[in-house]
Amino acid sequence: MAKVPIKVSERISTAIRRFQPIINAAKSRDANESDTVIIITDMLSDIFGYDKYSEITSECAIRGTWCDLAIKMEGKFEYLIEVKAIGSELKESHAKQAIDYSANKGTDWVILTNAETWRIYKVIFSKPINSELIVDINFLGLNPKKSDDIELLYNLTREGLIKSALGEFHTQQQALSRFFMGALIVSNPVLETIRRELKRISPDVRIDIEQIKSVLLNDVIKREVVESEKAEEARKKISRAAGKLLRAKDTKQSSESEKQPEIIESQIGCEEIKPII
Repeated sequence: MAKVPIKVSERISTAIRRFQPIINAAKSRDANESDTVIIITDMLSDIFGYDKYSEITSECAIRGTWCDLAIKMEGKFEYLIEVKAIGSELKESHAKQAIDYSANKGTDWVILTNAETWRIYKVIFSKPINSELIVDINFLGLNPKKSDDIELLYNLTREGLIKSALGEFHTQQQALSRFFMGALIVSNPVLETIRRELKRISPDVRIDIEQIKSVLLNDVIKREVVESEKAEEARKKISRAAGKLLRAKDTKQSSESEKQPEIIESQIGCEEIKPII
């Protein structure tokens, strides 16, 4: 997780204590969407550190309609924010609407919120446009003294945006996903390690990699983890990483082999020349 600067951590912690009663009060009076937008704007400023007058905007027209709020820095839309009335249920259709907005603006991140719940989506620019829910925050359930909760909110802050904290968080989430883990477990290097360990435990039993893979796929790992579209994406990512590592290794070996003659020549050239007597 990202390291949160002390001043930012203190600001987030203080703001959690301040806004939790505000959100509870707004829920009890069933605040409408316009009032919720006001609360969200204050949260974006006081918790997440965006300038209310230059970086938070409601002037984001998309195909004749408007996105509720957006974070805009140096002329670029960083987050599009779809706001629903506090206390209302957030639905997939609400997320799709915001993601469609994002596709038209070329924005990577979408936030869907009703002040209590904050859902952050990574927009995937494929055909058709897709998205991935990377975090679902219950603001009223946050603990201002808990470092994990503060780090979670830090990903959305202005300081975190500058440090690409949300992108790093997303990468970590991908690496720890069940699809990535499933693809990794049935990869050849891991299967070979399992085979070695099994042989160490049962030296007289002959076991090959395909047998191990078959047991893992049929009896250990859930089918959806290894046969879904996300599983295929994970396998491709592991394959690319392995290929990159292999190419780097080959390049290093080639470079070392090219340097070897130079070293020999250098050693020959540096031999002591004894005077002829």
